[in-house]
Amino acid sequence: MTCYRIRITRIDSTMCLVIVMFLWILTISRGDTEVSCVFMKTCILPCTFQGNTRGVYIHWMHLSEGHPLVYLYYGNKDQLRTQDQQFRNRTSLFKDQLSRGNASLQLTGVQVQDEGRYSCYISTINTEKDSFINLKVHTPVKVSIQHIGNRITCSSEGIYPEPELTWSTRPPSKVSFKNTTTVEQTKRQLYNINGSLIASLNESDRVYSCTVSTQRNRRRASLRQLSSVTGSFTETTIPCPSFNTSPTSLIWRFLNRAILEKTGSGSNYTVSKEWKQHVKAVSELGSLTLLGLTSEKEGIYTCEISNVEEMLINYTIIQISQGNTYMTIIAITAGVVVLICILSSVCLVLYCRRKRGQQENSMTASESGEPNI
Repeated sequence: MTCYRIRITRIDSTMCLVIVMFLWILTISRGDTEVSCVFMKTCILPCTFQGNTRGVYIHWMHLSEGHPLVYLYYGNKDQLRTQDQQFRNRTSLFKDQLSRGNASLQLTGVQVQDEGRYSCYISTINTEKDSFINLKVHTPVKVSIQHIGNRITCSSEGIYPEPELTWSTRPPSKVSFKNTTTVEQTKRQLYNINGSLIASLNESDRVYSCTVSTQRNRRRASLRQLSSVTGSFTETTIPCPSFNTSPTSLIWRFLNRAILEKTGSGSNYTVSKEWKQHVKAVSELGSLTLLGLTSEKEGIYTCEISNVEEMLINYTIIQISQGNTYMTIIAITAGVVVLICILSSVCLVLYCRRKRGQQENSMTASESGEPNI
């Protein structure tokens, strides 16, 4: 493209250059293929060609500063002496598929610095082709939330691209959130984000939620204070309201010490050694039934339940009446004593009857003149 004017001013020349560059970038990037890759995983950058593979020349390049060489193949073998250090021992072709026109690049251990635009240039004896691929890096989002004192804290680590943290309540609250959020970037160019909120969990069933989101992923973690439950020595059931669907994972804790863990939608779960004698059952939706709770097991129980989109922690305070516990123990002990007395009485009666029968048989034998055996 050429700009024609009888008198070309400096401004006109600059505008012309900007337009030319814009149209050039637009033309080149119009056919780019975008690939989303997970951090530290293996990713495939697609590239294909048609025609004979004789004399095939494949050149992969990262279009960043310096245009580092990613991969080079010709003469039926790799030519990696000048490969950039960033990609050493991390790249390969599907050589068994070259005859079918597959020149895709496999990149292992994807790093944040791998993000950007790549070119795949291929030439054979009868064809020549240039392809462009935009590689985007992302990480799954994991969120941790907890309640300490009058503050709810939320954090997420090792996130890319840069995340955002937001707070909400269910049902919505008119109280304004006074929260603080900090974001820092690590040496690996990943992000850690932390947020805190001054709030109280005194309102039963109000859910406080923290959402960490990026351009590609989002994850929500929530807290809820449930109504307190009065525990019983015989049997206590603690609810775990969730998502009305079977959770993908479930963790019960007492004072932050694990009681049991369950994964998947099956009925199998793992109970800690300390709680084996107390755990009776876990429902499909997560409710926990315990046996033999004493005053030592009074306190905060948490149910951490997760599905694909959210992690929810329910707080429940278990109160165990000291008098009721002792009365129950006394009643059970008294019942055992009564049962022992009854069994003893029955045994004594049977013994007496047997003794009396033996004496009567002996007297009958004496009167008849039969010898006693």
